[in-house]
Amino acid sequence: MSTTTAPEQHSWLAALGFAALAFGSAALGALTMRGEGRPGGMWFRQLRKPAFQPPDRVFAPVWTVLYATIAYAGWKVWRTEPSRARTRALALWGTQLGLNAVWTPLFFGARRPAFALADVVALDAAAIGFAAAAREVAPAAARAVVPYLGWIGFATVLNAAIVVKNRHGRARP
Repeated sequence: MSTTTAPEQHSWLAALGFAALAFGSAALGALTMRGEGRPGGMWFRQLRKPAFQPPDRVFAPVWTVLYATIAYAGWKVWRTEPSRARTRALALWGTQLGLNAVWTPLFFGARRPAFALADVVALDAAAIGFAAAAREVAPAAARAVVPYLGWIGFATVLNAAIVVKNRHGRARP
């Protein structure tokens, strides 16, 4: 006999759904990092990068944790009472996740760092908007995404530095 109530089971299914969405967006990005555009590929290795570029091995573990916090934050907001503020927060959650999912295909797949920079700037705005909206309905969700906000801020600076260092066509396919 199960001790979990129907609403609790529904909540756990929703948590799995949020995790599937978050990690699914990561998988989409991973699919585009093949061939010359991947981090170990010729195109990426030939890019001029700033001295503060972390080693490639740092990105997978950091993003794994961040996608988990993104999923958790969305789920925490979803669990709150339906309201306009909740709807707004969830819309911003979806927006930031979509923009996040598009960055890797733009940068690595299409090899367009400048387009990726425009995307990550929009991502910054959507993620900050999500955090602010989440704070109204689920403060724990807003706190959970603070490391994510820091990382995408860093990613924006890194992306901008790569665009500047390769502005004379070096970053073209």
